Amino acid sequence: MDIRQQLLAAFEIEHREHLDAIRAALAAEGPVDWHDVFRRAHSLKGAARAVDLPPVEAVSHQLETLFERISTGQRPLDREARAATHLALDRIEAFVAASAAGGAVMPEDALAALAACLDPDAAAPAPAEPAPTAAPTVAAPATTPAAAPAAAPVAAPESAAEPAQAVLRVPASAVESLSRASHGLWAALPGQTATAERIARLSAHAGELRRRSEAARRAPVAGPAYGAATETESETAALRRTLAEIETGLAALAREASDLAQGHKAAVLSVETAARRLREETERLALVPAETVFGGLARAVRDMARTDGREVEVTTRGLDLPVDRAMLQALKDPVLHALRNALSHGADSPESRQRQGKPAALTIGLTVEAQGGRLVLGIHDDGRGPDLAAIEATGRARGLIAPGESLDADALLALPFEPGFSTAGAVDALSGRGMGLSVVAEVARSLHGQVQLARRHPHGTSLILTLPLSAARRPVLIVAAGGTRYALPSGAAEALSRLEPGALSTVGGRPVAQVAGEDGETVTLPVAELGDLLGIGSGRPDGATIPVVRLRGTRGRCLLAVERLEEVRTLLVLPAPPIGSDPALITGTVILGTDTPVLVLDPDGLIDRLGRAGPRALRSPSKAGEDGGGTIPEKRRSTILVVDDSITTRTLEKSILEAAGYRVIVCVDGQEALDRLRARIEPVDLVVADVEMPRLTGFGLVEALRAEEDFARLPIVLMTSRGDEEDVAKGLELGADAYLTKQKFDQRELLDTIGQLL
Repeated sequence: MDIRQQLLAAFEIEHREHLDAIRAALAAEGPVDWHDVFRRAHSLKGAARAVDLPPVEAVSHQLETLFERISTGQRPLDREARAATHLALDRIEAFVAASAAGGAVMPEDALAALAACLDPDAAAPAPAEPAPTAAPTVAAPATTPAAAPAAAPVAAPESAAEPAQAVLRVPASAVESLSRASHGLWAALPGQTATAERIARLSAHAGELRRRSEAARRAPVAGPAYGAATETESETAALRRTLAEIETGLAALAREASDLAQGHKAAVLSVETAARRLREETERLALVPAETVFGGLARAVRDMARTDGREVEVTTRGLDLPVDRAMLQALKDPVLHALRNALSHGADSPESRQRQGKPAALTIGLTVEAQGGRLVLGIHDDGRGPDLAAIEATGRARGLIAPGESLDADALLALPFEPGFSTAGAVDALSGRGMGLSVVAEVARSLHGQVQLARRHPHGTSLILTLPLSAARRPVLIVAAGGTRYALPSGAAEALSRLEPGALSTVGGRPVAQVAGEDGETVTLPVAELGDLLGIGSGRPDGATIPVVRLRGTRGRCLLAVERLEEVRTLLVLPAPPIGSDPALITGTVILGTDTPVLVLDPDGLIDRLGRAGPRALRSPSKAGEDGGGTIPEKRRSTILVVDDSITTRTLEKSILEAAGYRVIVCVDGQEALDRLRARIEPVDLVVADVEMPRLTGFGLVEALRAEEDFARLPIVLMTSRGDEEDVAKGLELGADAYLTKQKFDQRELLDTIGQLL
């Protein structure tokens, strides 16, 4: 690769960061950080100048000028300015993407739109600033905005081909973690060499003892008729000495073998730990943010809308979610088809939107999230919504609905996924052939998922793709039922707790229990015995305290009763076994230890099975505390506030603390914890907080609490992965009462520390 290609590859990554940051700033609620937006445009202009891309430099300069005028109040950020900005960002993105193949052309509409915002009376766009002589450039044919002929948008409306040499954006922290893991494995390997040397010495020692034993066995013994008594006694004494020496050697050999076994066990454990960490870090690189594949779809939809003379606002959420790259690539075309369908069938006239109180521009949103063990993609619009009458008419015309047959709304909304089904009056660039949604349904089936079309309230349509997450390392909660262990996706476990049998009541013949909801209000949820749902029964004694998982799926929530809550672990989730498992309940398999397979349960499948099950009592209620185990004294339990942005860590810590008898409340970052403490919603006796969190870090939380008289003596435990000496010193200097590291996490140490502070 020559120097220009290297510069373009670096610019390809850098310019996306600037474009994404500007788009995010304009889409965020609240005031815009114009200083950062202006800086991004200025940096983009300088970077374009360095790689000799004058068209990008010219558009960036105009953006810089527009942002400066908006930030100083010389012009408002109105719809015209937003549209011109998005057009310019899209043109830059398309131009850079096409530059790798050569022959890229920058359409004139971006500069014209920006010029109209800056000076409505201007006849031509303002020129770019002259490049300073110190700026490094690379000689290459330049295409200036003045010389560029009018052209169609660079980006093709269909899915773009992968570049010849794709550049994958990997966080620097991930590369550093992988490097540390490889060094850890390298450091553990010399232990194997030392073990081999000890085995060689042990073998030599054993060989020497064997030779001495054989020599003693072959030694001649004088007979009574020929040997004197003194000679016989001397030979016997020599034999005894030899046997004693052999016995001593054997004892030493046994001790050395025992030491070797212990050393070998430690060396193997060290290598296995280092290899496992290296494997985990390597596998983590296979998961890429959804933005790497879906990031350009919003621009493609805006290009389609402009070509068709329509206004559209495209929003995205959850594109930072890490997903297997192969799955994302398989979904790219179906998601684009779904977005095109939303643009074509959702767009209504500005007059109609105004009458309904909607914004003038159609809004289309793309959401990506993980719910339990499934990936959920949503394409939502606020358009005119599905035309059920037109769908029914088309279905009858194509023979999909029998004469006299009547379908409900859900059944009608399943028809558009049939191949060739379309309600469009004519074929145009966006719709009319009836293949878009059928492609979505076909890919969903091939990935063992499902797709659903639904009406939104009060306006619009939602298309939801629900797919099982492909094989990757994911956090799972290990539970036991019927004497067998199972795994649940930890993201589906809202909370872990224990219920006394007396806390159960019955509604409609089904056991229910009241629990505290996320907003602090009491909610009533159905209670299901996992063993009963699986048809294996439960081995928990009647009257015993019931461990429960507050399970959340895409179709509802319930309290899942199990025999035992074990642990949360990050494991490689493999496909479900091809035979012997219920596909409605089983989504995969994990391996515990080296050879123990554990089935991964589907939260939605369990909730569906609960809905179909008839009324059933969970267990015969008995008086709380009859079994004498696990009951909490009547005096007020200490309340602990757990603050961590990782749901896995929050769930693990909450389960440990609740099992120890504490009452636990959780917050997702330091700012939420500070607000909750200041609001005095409930008395808090101790805080356990992470350090690295969004909005307000653990250090910031400690500092803020120690600055207020009411919280100056509140015990605070920092538990974090940052274990450097300076971090520990900083946390303690700010006022933390204890500092624990997650790398050496020991729940006994945590409980002992809390016990001492309380």
